[in-house]
Amino acid sequence: MSNAMKGGEFVIRETPYTDVFIPEEFDEEAKMIRQTCLDFLDSEVLNKLERIDAQEEGLMQSLLDKAGELGMLGVSIPEEYGGFGKNFNTSMLVADAVGGGYSFAVALSAHTGIGTLPILYYGNDAQKQKYIPKLTTGEWKAAYCLTEPNAGSDANSGRTSAKLNPEKTHYVINGQKMWITNGGFADVFIVFAKIDDDKNLSAFIVEKEFGGISMNPEEHKLGIKGSSTRQVFFNDCPVPVENLLSERENGFKIAVNILNIGRIKLGAATIGSSRSVITQAVRYANERVQFKLPISKFGAIRYKLAEMATRLYATEAAAYRAGQNIDDAYDALVAGGMEESQAKLKSVEQFAIECAIIKVWCSEMLDYVVDEGVQIYGGMGYSAEAPMERAYRDSRINRIFEGTNEVNRLLIVDMLLKRAMKGEIDLMGPATAIANELLSIPEFGGEDRAPFAMEKKVIANLKKAGLLIAGAAVQKLMMSLAKEEEILMNIADIIGYVYVAESVLLRAEKLYHTQGEEASALPTDIARVYLYSALDKVHVAGKEALYSFGEGDELKMMLVGLRRFTKSEPFNSKDARQRIAKKLIDENRYAF
Repeated sequence: MSNAMKGGEFVIRETPYTDVFIPEEFDEEAKMIRQTCLDFLDSEVLNKLERIDAQEEGLMQSLLDKAGELGMLGVSIPEEYGGFGKNFNTSMLVADAVGGGYSFAVALSAHTGIGTLPILYYGNDAQKQKYIPKLTTGEWKAAYCLTEPNAGSDANSGRTSAKLNPEKTHYVINGQKMWITNGGFADVFIVFAKIDDDKNLSAFIVEKEFGGISMNPEEHKLGIKGSSTRQVFFNDCPVPVENLLSERENGFKIAVNILNIGRIKLGAATIGSSRSVITQAVRYANERVQFKLPISKFGAIRYKLAEMATRLYATEAAAYRAGQNIDDAYDALVAGGMEESQAKLKSVEQFAIECAIIKVWCSEMLDYVVDEGVQIYGGMGYSAEAPMERAYRDSRINRIFEGTNEVNRLLIVDMLLKRAMKGEIDLMGPATAIANELLSIPEFGGEDRAPFAMEKKVIANLKKAGLLIAGAAVQKLMMSLAKEEEILMNIADIIGYVYVAESVLLRAEKLYHTQGEEASALPTDIARVYLYSALDKVHVAGKEALYSFGEGDELKMMLVGLRRFTKSEPFNSKDARQRIAKKLIDENRYAF
């Protein structure tokens, strides 16, 4: 594993297709788990959406109970606590399958993710034995209390306090938390508070039965109306000292690491949601007749359907690629002697950059998909009688959940540069080599005829474009770069497009080598459409960044380099999109 890809290293290294996992490789057991989740949505959730949105008393709890009976709450929980003990990528598949369940998906993911995992990963044996089995079956429901009125993205500035009582038996918690998902019915809360005058947060496992907990009424929200969202108040809430989670002042670290998992799982959920929206849009386009033809016959509609499918297929490739990286890192850490729950955390932390990319690109992909879904439905898209209205409103929260997309973009670059400064990733070596390459005469070698050779060259050049701009920004702006958020956003966009474009290309290439040219023809169309669109986006982001800090001859030289690294052979994306759309329309569903 010494040569295994580290998190963020995709920026400077080529990944062979043999090293990536693609969704087509899930085994039969994983597919059965996925089908169980999809069947559950069909039989229990999608026929009750109005009742769920009206927050019918006890309904969401009963749905979580039924999901617990099927094992859906414990897919990645170890068998000793009543779970299935499956790997990380299988838990991603569950988040994906449930993702089409609107508010139910939010309740389930909050319970199984940020509600349960802090105890599983940071709890001691007694805490895990007490809480995890009941959370796994759904007997107890969980919520996560981090956000406060004055502490959103800046979570460590929270004011909720914890003080040890004179008998030293209990911490007494006082404070206010807001936007607490599952707050209205949770039995167990993961609560973040500062002990005395500590600089950093600590975390506590708080049972509703401890007392001193009160709530505001349910929040009225733009979307996810069926998700219980409340302000929670702690008024002299007594918490036994043995319910301190992990060590004192370790709360911020817990919050950050659990959010990494939340980010990539949110990405998986948006994939499932997008798949269902695209299927509905395709079916409506096939049924809706205008000018004596189904609207699916018109090029403008076919463009929309193909672009929706392309963005979904590409981000799906990125999500499961990263999920497998996390699993592989976990296996290597355990083989090296690390304790299992620590290895789970370390493996996700290793790929925190990829988790942030997937959160941003998947949530923005879903927003594009639902927006075009509304457009394809036309006037009916705006009607609450049709499915797009709910999908459109529910989608919007995902760019805010688990750290806003702006904060995540800044994190992508910040984490990458910090790893470079620690010597974990050599960014400056390749960046300097690229600067030198600009001064040399371009090579005009013979054309490589191998499959995907041209596309791989485009990816390699996009990485060079990113390194050119990031390296120049670091050299020019030094310590002030951290304050130049617009430039950091440009660099994050380049990094994200590179990762997703490379992921979808590797997916198509692996299908070509494992299933043959015919089976990979449409995936190759999708990969090329995404790649050539990414080329333009990287060029624009790069130009904006260079204009922000470059000047004189140096700027001219870098712009020449950017042009060199973002040019390509002509590609007819219209015909490729037509082929992609035809497959969707012929099968009357999202068909990839």
